[in-house]
Amino acid sequence: MIDPALPFCPQCGVRATPHTGTGSGSNCTSCGNSVQMGVDKFCAKCGARVATANEAPPKPKTAVFTAKGTGTSTPKIAIIDDAGAVKQTITIDHAETSIGRIDGDMRFPSDPYLSPMHAQFSFRDGQLFIRDLGSRNGTWLFIDTPYRLQDGDTILIGSQILRFRRLGYPGPHPPEADQTRRLGSLTPNADVALLAQLRADGSARDTCHLSPGRTIKIGREEGDWVFPFDQTMSGRHAEIRGEDLEFIVIDDGSRNGIAVSVRGERPVKPGQKLLMGDQTMRVESL
Repeated sequence: MIDPALPFCPQCGVRATPHTGTGSGSNCTSCGNSVQMGVDKFCAKCGARVATANEAPPKPKTAVFTAKGTGTSTPKIAIIDDAGAVKQTITIDHAETSIGRIDGDMRFPSDPYLSPMHAQFSFRDGQLFIRDLGSRNGTWLFIDTPYRLQDGDTILIGSQILRFRRLGYPGPHPPEADQTRRLGSLTPNADVALLAQLRADGSARDTCHLSPGRTIKIGREEGDWVFPFDQTMSGRHAEIRGEDLEFIVIDDGSRNGIAVSVRGERPVKPGQKLLMGDQTMRVESL
């Protein structure tokens, strides 16, 4: 039984244990270092003040786990089916939560499209973030506002994966030596980017070139680029709008939406949907 005359550790509030070394004294249970009662005012190892036997014990510090910098709020993620009904709701109660088929905090062992370790949620300062962990099929974030395409972006429209690449602005053609003019289309006079339809092996099948100021409509039944075989695509699904040298993808009232592959870390907000493997998720709350 611990001697009631022993001092209390001012950092953790626990009564010190009897000193086990030579000489009189006790051990600070905060760091375990030897302290001499009535001699040492501060612990030489951790710097904590050494309380005397006559002092009242300080209130112990209570450790409360929350995600870093988030207070007591915890995000909730809903797993939804094809009809939009919620199958399961998951509370993210750690600063970092990983998703995978084999490893991770959230596991979906029957989903063959998920990588063993696929993606990770991070929650800090009241904001939820998603990061892909080098998965084979990517992590997709559905857009709810017009999205400005960046070089190398891949977008999901229906079941079609389209990659956006910039080509650069071509320089002027030098005149022919014999001054003969060449035939060819003058409108548009320059293609500065393209969209490539990707196969499952990553190779390109069809391409659609983009020029300044040109708008491309994509759909199953209507548009400049039509995919009549894709039943997950709406009749009129998306629009790629050229604004000077920038290109913006806009949802054209589609049923299944448009998703952009996550590169780096991306913030997500309540109501936004994600796709990982065959799992469609929706952020319910933060």
